[in-house]
Amino acid sequence: MRALDVRGKHILAGAAALAMLASLNMAHAAGFRVLYSFTGGSDGAYPEASLIKDSAGNLYGTTAGGGIGYGYGTVFELAPDGTETVLYAFTGGSDGNDPTAGLLKDKAGNFYGTTAFGGAHHYGTVFKLAPDGTETVLHAFTSGADGADPFAGLIKDKAGNLFGTTDFGGGTSGNGTVFKLAPDGTETVLHAFTGGNDGDDPIGGLIKDSAGNLYGVTALGGSADCEGSGCGTVFELAPDGTETVLYAFTGGSDGAGPSASLIRDSAGNLYGTTQGGGDTGCNNPYGCGTVFTLRK
Repeated sequence: MRALDVRGKHILAGAAALAMLASLNMAHAAGFRVLYSFTGGSDGAYPEASLIKDSAGNLYGTTAGGGIGYGYGTVFELAPDGTETVLYAFTGGSDGNDPTAGLLKDKAGNFYGTTAFGGAHHYGTVFKLAPDGTETVLHAFTSGADGADPFAGLIKDKAGNLFGTTDFGGGTSGNGTVFKLAPDGTETVLHAFTGGNDGDDPIGGLIKDSAGNLYGVTALGGSADCEGSGCGTVFELAPDGTETVLYAFTGGSDGAGPSASLIRDSAGNLYGTTQGGGDTGCNNPYGCGTVFTLRK
């Protein structure tokens, strides 16, 4: 609920106004509680991604900054009582830095994630973190054909293959990739974006259906103009690597610049958001964004 806006309205006075404001504040705060507040020191800083939770109620996540001695980000655990434990602090070297995405956890307790930067070639990593805190870099991106700067998280199939996106790199144009990483660390680029009608800048993560098709978004590219860079797409990628653009945004009332992962319902309908476009009456000539659905 928004705070009271007195512009153009009657202003309440005295004890009645104070009582109403107190009541509104109590209603707004009901059920809300801060579980942990980061200090920016060894505990981490700037948690940008969503959390995962285990059966015991522990929460797990990443911070893009902070960490012991380096400030390049962490993987952390938060117990139900609010106790935070840093499971790993990145050094900014070959182990990676700036983990901006969330984590995957397997049945053995291993975590999997990405760092947007760092690694042996400084263009990001896919990493595995064992229950004892040992980090293993499964792939260090080179900014060549394999891609660069994976800002989004990973998904995993039953065979243990990991799937993700890189924001840049890939092919000759460097407009980003969709990749597969086998359990032995072999990376396969399933699609390298050209920056044209197929899309550009796949900064969001992926989802997968039961047939093995992958779905995602690109923040730029597509058939629409948006000052020549394209307004973004929703795409499907078949198991054989064939890409189909399901929708190309126009930058108008439909939106522009989708950058977050999609969700999918049991009927196969997709849902997502755009950062721009939509209603232009929001004090921004480019629009303030949309929530959309795409029915197959």
